[in-house]
Amino acid sequence: MAHDITTQWKGNMLFESDNPNGNTLLMESSPDFEGTGTGLSPKALMLSSLAGCTGLDLLSLFKKMRVELDDIIIKVHGELTEEHPIHYHSVKVDFHFYGKDINEAKVNKAVNLSEERYCGVMEMFRKFAEVTTEVHFHNQ
Repeated sequence: MAHDITTQWKGNMLFESDNPNGNTLLMESSPDFEGTGTGLSPKALMLSSLAGCTGLDLLSLFKKMRVELDDIIIKVHGELTEEHPIHYHSVKVDFHFYGKDINEAKVNKAVNLSEERYCGVMEMFRKFAEVTTEVHFHNQ
């Protein structure tokens, strides 16, 4: 299996990139580097990809485990190197789970399965950054 995308320059510091399913997004540099704030930062998109990958794993696992939640918020913090090529050297993923009578054991098991077995983006991050995770329960 392979993925192919096309990214096209849209002027100034803006690019439009497609996805294998046909959706598109805009990417550009920060205003510090002549961006206008129209597009998303390519490096920050990597953090979003990490959150999305593990989040989708969790939804699938929760369905199989019959875990019901009111909300899930995944916050990802990435620390960048100061020297070029600038990249993330450490990443922290905070999982926030909201609901009544949350089955914490099942949620922790699902998070562990995503981290260790299913999330390919997390595996890629581990090739170049120290990745840590923390689970937070918010019983309502």
